[in-house]
Amino acid sequence: MMDFFQYDFLRNTLLTGMIIGIMAPLLGVFVVFRRLSLISDALSHVTLSGVAASLLLEKYFFSSGFMSPLFMGMTFSVAGAFLIEKLRSVYRHYQELAIPIILSGGMGLGVILISLANGFNTDLFSFLFGSVSAVSGQDLMTVVIIAIFVVISIIVLYKELFLLSFDEEYAVASGINAKWIHYLFILLVALVVSVSMRVVGVLLVSSLMTLPVAASIRISKGFKQTIIYSIIFGELSVVAGIFLSYFLNLAPGGTIVILQILILILTLGWKKLRTR
Repeated sequence: MMDFFQYDFLRNTLLTGMIIGIMAPLLGVFVVFRRLSLISDALSHVTLSGVAASLLLEKYFFSSGFMSPLFMGMTFSVAGAFLIEKLRSVYRHYQELAIPIILSGGMGLGVILISLANGFNTDLFSFLFGSVSAVSGQDLMTVVIIAIFVVISIIVLYKELFLLSFDEEYAVASGINAKWIHYLFILLVALVVSVSMRVVGVLLVSSLMTLPVAASIRISKGFKQTIIYSIIFGELSVVAGIFLSYFLNLAPGGTIVILQILILILTLGWKKLRTR
């Protein structure tokens, strides 16, 4: 266990995971209660396209390290988030259509870019499934900055986000600028999804926003308690998953997800036991 304090890349991964374990469930509570659980899936596929585009450009046009896949993935994710919000306004009576449209488009573009780059390589695999050795000091600083932005935004706009999550019509009638807050919220989701891929991987990042919330809903007695339990479950699964994946030589993304599933099963069993 001392390896995590001795080697920089392991320390970066652990600190990044701990921060993501707070950010993702914190936003995930609002995502779930707003019936947007699949939005993180859609944005993760768009992020994959950005990562593939970055690796493709480096392979044919620029030298290695010229363009960070993390920032390119973040750019694609933010663009996809704004497109989702725009399509939601276009399909007013079928707003849920916006998510599968962007998900399909992001996946299709990613597959094309990957094929142009002559298939998968080691770097792309680390983005797909996460890696305990892929987080750099620059990635950690990026995660810290985004975490500060996310936490401050949630604290300042907590009342507005709470009202929009449960009764949007009342929130608008109360004078809340719903459109502006929608765009800010989806920007936060896009940023968290893109930075989480280093540890969990783009194919599994949506689990960080939904599974801890699904578990906490079963045992919590209020909205704030749901947030607290979600963060606890997210933090526990991420930290334990990183340690287990390192010592057992497993993909961290899959390990974290399985731990979250186990936590969910335990909460379901606990709820059933209490009911009896």
